[in-house]
Amino acid sequence: MRFQDTGIGISAADLPSVFERFYRADKARSSRHGRGGVRFVVAKWKIAEAHHGEIRAESTLEKGSTFRVQLPLSATTIRMAQQD
Repeated sequence: MRFQDTGIGISAADLPSVFERFYRADKARSSRHGRGGVRFVVAKWKIAEAHHGEIRAESTLEKGSTFRVQLPLSATTIRMAQQD
């Protein structure tokens, strides 16, 4: 799956850290407004890693970001595909 936006983007310096717990790219923001990082952590830990998958981020400042989630196929999904 791929999720893409056309927002402000994430700087190259911040990109490697966006999935780290408690990381905040914009240090000036209060915890009330800067919750995006928590969503990245939840996506990584609760979705991707819980299903033995991975999530990657690419971004260009002023152009937006792309997040790619890759999950392995389950045995049931593979069997269904083989039957088609």
